[in-house]
Amino acid sequence: MFPRLAWSVCLLSCISAARAAEPVALGLDTARLGAINAPIEEARAAGQFSGCVVAIGRRGGVALLKAYGDRQIEPTRIAMTTDTVFDLASLTKPVATATSVMLLVEAGQLRLRDKMVDRLAGVTAAGGQAITIEQLLTHSAGYIPDNALADYEHGPDEAWHRLLALEPRWSPGTTFKYSDVGFELLGKIVEEVSGRPLNEFAKDRVFTPLGMVDTGYLPAAERRARAATTEQRDGAWLTGEVHDPRAALLGGVAGHAGLFSTAADLARYARCLLNGGTLDGVRLLSPQGLNEMIRARDVAGQKRALGWDVQSDYSSNRGELFSAAAFGHGGFTGTALWVDPELDLFVIFLSSRLHPDGEGNVNDLAGRIGTIAAAAILPVEK
Repeated sequence: MFPRLAWSVCLLSCISAARAAEPVALGLDTARLGAINAPIEEARAAGQFSGCVVAIGRRGGVALLKAYGDRQIEPTRIAMTTDTVFDLASLTKPVATATSVMLLVEAGQLRLRDKMVDRLAGVTAAGGQAITIEQLLTHSAGYIPDNALADYEHGPDEAWHRLLALEPRWSPGTTFKYSDVGFELLGKIVEEVSGRPLNEFAKDRVFTPLGMVDTGYLPAAERRARAATTEQRDGAWLTGEVHDPRAALLGGVAGHAGLFSTAADLARYARCLLNGGTLDGVRLLSPQGLNEMIRARDVAGQKRALGWDVQSDYSSNRGELFSAAAFGHGGFTGTALWVDPELDLFVIFLSSRLHPDGEGNVNDLAGRIGTIAAAAILPVEK
């Protein structure tokens, strides 16, 4: 897709961007940012996660990129590094799926008001006839959070047959219910509308143009070697293999989970959003498309955007001092990304909270780090 020279320039740019700038040059107080160390080490000592990587920055660059602890404890200990590849879990929803949907909307191939049934062949559920693309993106389509794992155990074809036959439990547009089902269907819609698998579309239209060199589904051997380990499956530790069991049974590519990335790559994505949809001369989304994606909607008393959380029952990983314009998301494996256009700030927290015992909890910690980052913004001299 890229000429060799252009790709080399892009790669060098990505490597350079991964190096943190002096915080003060980006308008952040170095000493205040350093306050994240204590709560991180306290939570790690309490066994909430084996290790993590934190990235904090603004549209102009990365102010802090730091690794803590270990990316693996069992069966052998391996230190965490800033280039560790993480299973993003539900961060897949906004970064891969919702972004891909918005690209199709901008291209005129899809409308948010379109009925799912008109864009997705094989829908047999009578109650699914009224569901719109926007309702799927805002978790207001009426679907349950997850259908039975047994629905996936007879192969992807049978799994999709059962997904397309699911009846919404609530009337579309009336209830907020966080649902993996809705985003599995959105991933399939991207595939049908674009004519390409979700992983290929997202790679070619989102990750490669932004220079996100370590981001994608189904990591190859080199990235698997740098991946944080999660739990065991069938007696083997999962390293570079998707943790979500439904995504795994769908072949590792799904609209709700399956994406892997690094903190440096996600920083490029976040900077693009803070820059109005463009980064290093590459435009991902138009300002109008981006504004529509991150615009807060009231969804049965919860504030959600298209693929993003804004302020809802799922916002415990949100910084206390973020503005009303902030949007973000978390992932079951211990990941979080928040972007605040009003403060010109992004905060990325990537951990392996499930390793080794599956018992960690990091949402409160991610929120505390976001609060510290917002408090570190230096006042503008007048």
